[in-house]
Amino acid sequence: MVATIKHVPEPNFSIDTPGKDTWRHAQAGAKTIVSVATDEIATIEKIPLETVTIDSLIKRCRANDIVFIEGLKKGIAKKRSIPKIVVAKTKDEAINATKVYDPILAFSGPYNPENLKFKIPYVDAVISPEGLADVVEKRLLSRQRTKRT
Repeated sequence: MVATIKHVPEPNFSIDTPGKDTWRHAQAGAKTIVSVATDEIATIEKIPLETVTIDSLIKRCRANDIVFIEGLKKGIAKKRSIPKIVVAKTKDEAINATKVYDPILAFSGPYNPENLKFKIPYVDAVISPEGLADVVEKRLLSRQRTKRT
């Protein structure tokens, strides 16, 4: 099973809808609001981002086999337990990524850094999403083998 964590950097963004009951609950002071529908359960927690750790977010996804994190770059940059997929638009972005992120599992995106001779695979996820999935799967399988030994 797959989970995702998506950082939304826009100030004052809320997934909630003003005027709806869940919004009214938060306005009345609720710090946690659970919305239950026929095919979906959503939990809204009114917590400042600076008080939340990457590890606590990942723990919320513990029932899943893999967690993809989009954004939260500063928090995951040097966290070696989190392999990164870098989407680079330019040569400079690719070069900078190798200085900032560790480890990098793969590169993707508009810029192909193969001519930079990194020992990191490049897969264009738009053209070959299954190729990127293969890189991720290979990493997961190697980690499972390592845990068993």
